[in-house]
Amino acid sequence: MALVLNDDEKMLHESAAGFFADNAPVSALRALRDTRDETGFSPKLWQDMTDMGFAGILVPEEQGGVDMGYMAAGLVAEQMGRNLTASAFLSTSVLAVAALKNHGSDAQKSEFLTKISAGDITVALAIDEGRKHNPAEISLSATASGNGFKLSGSKTMVIDGHIADHIIVAAKTDVGPSLFLLPADSEGVTRTRVIMLDSRNSAHIEFDNVEVTGAQMIGPLGGGEDVLSDVLNAGRAVLAAEMLGAASQVFELTTDYLKERKQFGRIIGEFQALQHRAAHLYCELEIARSSVYAALTALDIGANDASDCVAKAKAKLGCVARLVAVEAVQLHGGMGMTDELDIGLYLKRIRAAQELFGDSDFHMQTLMTEQG
Repeated sequence: MALVLNDDEKMLHESAAGFFADNAPVSALRALRDTRDETGFSPKLWQDMTDMGFAGILVPEEQGGVDMGYMAAGLVAEQMGRNLTASAFLSTSVLAVAALKNHGSDAQKSEFLTKISAGDITVALAIDEGRKHNPAEISLSATASGNGFKLSGSKTMVIDGHIADHIIVAAKTDVGPSLFLLPADSEGVTRTRVIMLDSRNSAHIEFDNVEVTGAQMIGPLGGGEDVLSDVLNAGRAVLAAEMLGAASQVFELTTDYLKERKQFGRIIGEFQALQHRAAHLYCELEIARSSVYAALTALDIGANDASDCVAKAKAKLGCVARLVAVEAVQLHGGMGMTDELDIGLYLKRIRAAQELFGDSDFHMQTLMTEQG
């Protein structure tokens, strides 16, 4: 398994780096935060990302996408992490596309994947119901009603759920979990916006006897576990790539600071104790980078151990990204605690991303259980 980028991937990496640095720097997130923007991201930026092909990066060409694979999606997310870019990329272009591309009907693919690649719609995934990620426990029910079902229950931490045009919701049926795709403005759906620690938006969504048909189901009845496995693997791997980008940027900002800040008449980067801490972070980041690239490659080639690779990457980045961010705050001294510097914004995003779709403990427990 190659853990280095080929020429096309290097070109995409550089293109994405320039695009997000120019169009979505950290100052853009500050503006969204300070104005408490209702959308949570710039619609113009999302359209520009669509024009760059990012919105349809996983969508097959027959539906208007570029179908470059998960490694490409991860490289885009890595640059988004470096700039703390807020967008509908994870919810729509990764999670929703993974569900529809691999398990959607021909009609669903034709309609929704085409619209996603064109930037015409956004889609949110509603899966979690409690304070912690636990996809094995779904209480929201899908009760048979006529030729369809009625959905009743609630979901939390629905990323971009407050503004999404459509929602993919995981529900419990008599024969097992199933996923349904429905318009967000369906009768009986109530959405409450939740501003998260990292200044991004999620939603708490209530479903009160919401009617859906069999045609709105993604995958077979009771086959939700397989669908969710593919969807969550994609989301976790790409989210790990975003955390890698954020942690890498924090590390670079910190090492630059160590080369400039003077204390006791000396550049603090000359102190051996701080050099050791920086070297430790560098080594951890390189290991983390390899784990992310391995996970993305495993998804692209359909490796049998793809789920394990993804779990390892998400667990590793959850630990490493948090370590880098916390150390950065410490190494910046008192300045690291102020809003004047961007370090705190990176720390908040990393902490939120660490929890999303399972923290390090969740994935380590999963791996240990599978290995007996």
